[in-house]
Amino acid sequence: MSFKSQLNGIPEIRTFFRTNDQPIYFFGPTAFNLLGIDRWVRNFRYVVYYDSWDGGHPRVFSPKNKPYVEFESSEQINNYLLRDPEVQAYLASRGGRPKVAMVFFDEETEELCQELGYDLILPPDELRRRLDSKIVTTQLGNEAGAPSVPNVLGRAETWEELSALATDNGLGTDLVIQTPYGDSGKTTFFVASEEDWDKNAADMVGQELKVMKRIDNKAVAVEACITRHGTIVGPFMVDLTGYPELTPYKGGWCGNDLFPEALTPDQRSRAIDHVRKLGDRLAKEGYKGFLEIDVLVDLATDEVYLGELNPRISGASSMTNVTAGAYADVPLFLFHLLEFMDVDYTVDVEEINSRWRDLAAVDVWSQLIMKEPNDSVELIHAAPRTGTWRLHDDGSFVFQAVSNDWHDITTEDEAFFLRVYAKGDYRFKGADLGILVTKGRMQTSEGLTAKCRTFIEAIRSQYVTEPISDAPAVMPIAYVK
Repeated sequence: MSFKSQLNGIPEIRTFFRTNDQPIYFFGPTAFNLLGIDRWVRNFRYVVYYDSWDGGHPRVFSPKNKPYVEFESSEQINNYLLRDPEVQAYLASRGGRPKVAMVFFDEETEELCQELGYDLILPPDELRRRLDSKIVTTQLGNEAGAPSVPNVLGRAETWEELSALATDNGLGTDLVIQTPYGDSGKTTFFVASEEDWDKNAADMVGQELKVMKRIDNKAVAVEACITRHGTIVGPFMVDLTGYPELTPYKGGWCGNDLFPEALTPDQRSRAIDHVRKLGDRLAKEGYKGFLEIDVLVDLATDEVYLGELNPRISGASSMTNVTAGAYADVPLFLFHLLEFMDVDYTVDVEEINSRWRDLAAVDVWSQLIMKEPNDSVELIHAAPRTGTWRLHDDGSFVFQAVSNDWHDITTEDEAFFLRVYAKGDYRFKGADLGILVTKGRMQTSEGLTAKCRTFIEAIRSQYVTEPISDAPAVMPIAYVK
């Protein structure tokens, strides 16, 4: 349908998407990252490799003919889907010039979309890869006046060189070291001794390093959207990291808690200021649209620092899009879509940021990213169904109903489980079993809550597996936060 050339304010933007006739697709291993956006955007579909609903979700398409492929990355999965004849026929049958979003893509993805006549509605891969570097993020943040944890950028070939670099810059000997690229804690190293260095030296030698003073911190994640009118900042949520029940990776991200006390009002105000400064600086680099930023609060000094940047749709998007702010206005991702659609619009960024900051005081959501922590490789004979589950007073965990997303969860005894690997797949170290979303908190200062542990044990107990000795090569899906 035709629309006037400019949308003025949130009500007109909401109506625009409710009546949208432009076909828009999210491609991914699963529908996880943007699940529920189809509630807001007419003509929005998910094209996935792993169909968590086994054909039961009306907005999810997965090709039926999927021979076993040893994928080494999520980029490969997305490129496979773009090449798939069933996928191409599905998109063609729905008409229009497709607009395609995804978390992971590369130069090959861009070439495929160009050949197929699809619009990839994401910043260029070359720009994204440059900004994805933790070194570049630190430099741009410093330029913008948004500081990182005390650090020095440099190289070290030996423990002695690392010690000298840290000592000369007043960082002490208890260090956190990051290489430029990596996800979910796989390239973050905690080094306080020569033994620690020796254990991980092969992954650090020859690379530019960000060497940081180790602080006792609270890590919070926030998504933002860089628009032509400024940077809109979403809700802050506390990370769950490194829990061995959920991930085999030390320091690896394994979920989020979104709750009013995630930051104090003063901390939230300073964090929003840092994120907006970095966003405005990234805009000068040509970046627009969605991104995720980690913020660190030093528990000893109350200083607020920028952590790493993920210039993409992220694993936190699932939380951002069900918050009170999203329902008061529109989900943050819709501002991303506006930046890549042929429509002009006006919004008051100051007003939106102020309202969302206030609404953060009333919302509670949590998610667990459940990876297999054990070493064995096992064939899955049965797996828990995707849908709504309920934890009863007697401790039983019962499947309630098939549901398309987690938006209708209302109590902390309910949970939505999104299954990833199913019957016939393999369970192995790092395997993505699924994502559990609920309205109750999963973590306190003492660690995982008792209810969280109950949820984990209940989901894991639903898997029926058989150890095998001749397993094919297996790779976990990367849900970069």
